[in-house]
Amino acid sequence: MYRASGLRIMQQLRSRIPAEMQALRVVKAAPALQTFTSQRWTSTTMASGKHASPQVTTPPPRHDWNRAVSEAERIVGYPTSFLSLRWLLSDEIANVALHLRKLVGSAHPLMKTAKHLLYNGKNTMQAWGLIVLLVSKAAGHAPSVPDVEQDKSAGVLHSQRALAEVTEMIRISHLVHNSVVNLQSSTQAGQDVDTYDDMSFGNKIGLLTGDYLLGHSSAELANLRNQEVVELISSAVRDFSESEFIGERDEQNNPLPYKPGTFQRPSLSVGVDFNEHDVMTPMPIAQVLGNPEEEWECRNILNAGSLLGKSCQASLKLAGQSEELQRHAYRFGKHLALAWQACLDAEPFQCPQLPLDVTFSLVSAPVLFHLEHDPGMYSQLEAGKQSVDNIDYDKIHRAILAGPALAKTKELQRKHTAAALAVLQHFPATDARQALENIILAMQDL
Repeated sequence: MYRASGLRIMQQLRSRIPAEMQALRVVKAAPALQTFTSQRWTSTTMASGKHASPQVTTPPPRHDWNRAVSEAERIVGYPTSFLSLRWLLSDEIANVALHLRKLVGSAHPLMKTAKHLLYNGKNTMQAWGLIVLLVSKAAGHAPSVPDVEQDKSAGVLHSQRALAEVTEMIRISHLVHNSVVNLQSSTQAGQDVDTYDDMSFGNKIGLLTGDYLLGHSSAELANLRNQEVVELISSAVRDFSESEFIGERDEQNNPLPYKPGTFQRPSLSVGVDFNEHDVMTPMPIAQVLGNPEEEWECRNILNAGSLLGKSCQASLKLAGQSEELQRHAYRFGKHLALAWQACLDAEPFQCPQLPLDVTFSLVSAPVLFHLEHDPGMYSQLEAGKQSVDNIDYDKIHRAILAGPALAKTKELQRKHTAAALAVLQHFPATDARQALENIILAMQDL
């Protein structure tokens, strides 16, 4: 009796399932059914020897960026620190968010930076600390590390987790500081009375927020009580500043490329990098100017690759790993940051037309490669010496798409992607290493 009544209830429930749910099941089952059918058709035709010539080639699988990042966060138990509960409940960050609301509708660059930090579909700006922790877990730690310093549930050290947050805070402070607008009376922003108050208020918020993050990261860095780690991260902050003094700038401090032919130097045989034995030695900038690829690498190592590479190196130093493995960690972080930047540089040129209100850096890889191909385009860039807003970006966008610059940029990304994957083979085969490989492969599909 109970069995019969149970069957009746199940039949009634099943009859109430909407037709849309049944259709959804069919759609979900379609790929598997299609795969089974194609496999059956292939085996049948191969067995019969008929119609064997047409072969169905499946495209290579695309890697989902958000899924790769989510799986990596699960491995180390680390959501991005800027969106963590600790940050959202902070009084300082709550006050910053309250003041940022007053800038909604204004043209201040800080709002664009905040948008990319707080909400970005690809989540690319917030994965730096995650990369540091994945490298830490992939390398492991020395047996001499006390148990009290280990986070055994995540497989990393507490000091490495603190270093990952320091890395993100320094990175975000640099981006926020770059959003400050020059309001001198000679600039267009300084002469526009209608927007002057908004720009001035945005500058105050940007300066205070950037200074708070940088100061808090310095305090957290000192709490690690490791002089060599402090030297490494401090030299990365120095590199940020040095990157702001390469080449010409407009009145808003936006970088401009060198005029083709200004420098004629052969390519470096050893590549662009710091002295591995003395990280405090500055990079030889003067030796790379005039070569598009090496100049681009120099700018972006100083602006991004230095922090990520040295943070990965410092993380293994905290774990007591060998000098050789530390250098591999630095190279991995550097090449990953360069591949990342090449991907971001190519993004505005993926469409045949430049989207509305979208610009691109004039020292990005496609622009530098196109200037090498067509030096005459520099005359169009000279209009940006007062402000890059005076440049016809649509015209430059069309010219770059018609030349070989985009193909060279993609080749540059593949070069550094392959270099990062090659360095990664020096680490033990673990789930953390696999997560890093997945992130690299997903970055290629962005």
